[in-house]
Amino acid sequence: METAVKSKPISARKLAMTGMLSAVAFVLMYLEIPIPIMPSFIKFDFSDLPALIGSFALGPVWGVLIELIKNLLHLAFSQSMFIGELSNFILGGTFVLVAGLVYNRKKTKKNAFVAGLIGAVAMGLISIVANYFIVYPVYIKAYFDGSLETCLAMYNAICWEIADTGVGPHLFEIKSLMQALLIFNLPFTILKGMVSVLISMLIYKPLSKFIKGNN
Repeated sequence: METAVKSKPISARKLAMTGMLSAVAFVLMYLEIPIPIMPSFIKFDFSDLPALIGSFALGPVWGVLIELIKNLLHLAFSQSMFIGELSNFILGGTFVLVAGLVYNRKKTKKNAFVAGLIGAVAMGLISIVANYFIVYPVYIKAYFDGSLETCLAMYNAICWEIADTGVGPHLFEIKSLMQALLIFNLPFTILKGMVSVLISMLIYKPLSKFIKGNN
């Protein structure tokens, strides 16, 4: 007795929605917001939001694909020697993949928040590895004339600015790249992910009906 195995075709709607969400994510990459407590070369954007929504509505693989397309489109306008796009894909891809996998196990509003939180933490942790071994070595060589001290001085300047405002004392000096990444970049990356999670929880329900074609 022969059993016929039929592969489920990829729906045209999924492809269309992936393209649409990728285009929105690409546009959002340009809506960057400077953050006072981060060095000037690090900015906040909402470009992971469409990929997160796509990961929840279509599946984690589609979310990663949205991250990939977004960054491939941005390569044509790259000002970071393509290393910024590589970093954005690694971090964003980790975020939406982990969040999507956790959410698909139990599709509830509560689990969506838990999934997003786990994804944001995973993105923060992978950012330490990506920044330490890939991104910052290139940036330091290209933009700081190979001087790690010059790069760290930007972080220390932020420490002094915080102390000058009276919000908190100047308790430490940033002496290593790993210290800077753990104290500044890790919480910033997790917070960035959680902003996308919170916004997605507000807009996901009506958007998911449109993305899935249920309305």
